[in-house]
Amino acid sequence: MHTYLVTGGAGFIGSNYIHYMFKKYGDDIRIINVDKLTYAGNLENLKDIENRPNYSFVRADICDKDAISAVFAKEDIDRVVHFAAESHVDRSIESPEVFVQTNVLGTAVMLNCAKAAWELPDGTFKPDHKFLHVSTDEVYGSLEEDGGYFYETTPYAPHSPYSASKASSDMLVKAYMDTYKFPANITNCSNNYGPFQFPEKLIPLIINNALQGKKLPVYGDGKNVRDWLYVEDHAKAIDMVQEKGRLFETYNIGGHNEKQNIQIIHIILDTLREMLPESDPRRANVTDDLITYVTDRKGHDRRYAIAPDKIKAEIGWEPETMFEQGIRKTIQWFFENEEWMKNVTSGDYEKYYDSMYSNR
Repeated sequence: MHTYLVTGGAGFIGSNYIHYMFKKYGDDIRIINVDKLTYAGNLENLKDIENRPNYSFVRADICDKDAISAVFAKEDIDRVVHFAAESHVDRSIESPEVFVQTNVLGTAVMLNCAKAAWELPDGTFKPDHKFLHVSTDEVYGSLEEDGGYFYETTPYAPHSPYSASKASSDMLVKAYMDTYKFPANITNCSNNYGPFQFPEKLIPLIINNALQGKKLPVYGDGKNVRDWLYVEDHAKAIDMVQEKGRLFETYNIGGHNEKQNIQIIHIILDTLREMLPESDPRRANVTDDLITYVTDRKGHDRRYAIAPDKIKAEIGWEPETMFEQGIRKTIQWFFENEEWMKNVTSGDYEKYYDSMYSNR
């Protein structure tokens, strides 16, 4: 039985990964979820699995060496999946030092603690122990509008404090693989979307605002292009890389769903109008008149697009969810989880930890 240490498991991608893993493996794995529970960490994302005997939650900061070392000392961990990171570009522009602290120093702590727990006296590592560092396509910079893709060999050229901090953490992992032969992989993914996504990100923001008749902010001319990846497809890819990937390799995970931001907004509005019953009063709110162009983000990369050729050729993964299908699934999830959105946007989700764990 593998025992997974998942950092940032209460966040958007981390919680979807944990759900995917239990759906796939059931009682044949154990998961220890370590999360600091910042604004983007929400234990309500995992309330349906919190009482599983093979799941446990530890509230800890990945920058806290003593806390992370204690987890490794207590548990026989043979898999680490490292999601924990500050991830919003706008926030990184306002507070870059927070991103350096969590994304760079936190990754160094995770690497050092895993290395200390797994290293044998001869300098090799325990067999079948693996560390997977989850990163982003933003480390590669920006592509021209008229073509080209990010490959694993594309030089790093980060433009925002967020992407620079992730590039730095990637380089740390690479250094540990090269220097110590530390058993790790790196994955760089395109933009994720799906259930449990915090509504500062584009897709849940547009869904939530449109349903309430609020303005839909669009940076610049709205023609910045992103490659969209349904989050469950990403979870599957991470599992496949950790079990089938060659050690020390980087794998790009892309969705084959390039869309301009303005296209995304129009697709969401059209889909909402299609899915909302005529009798739903919110349907009247969903109009193109809500679209509002705002001053462009500083250093806004024009286009991202990943070529997932390597992961398909070596591991057999490819995206299964096309955007039109994925956005319908995402909207349906938000329809069915209005209380979740209400709690997140009001801040009440922060009370969940106290109510569930204060007496444990």
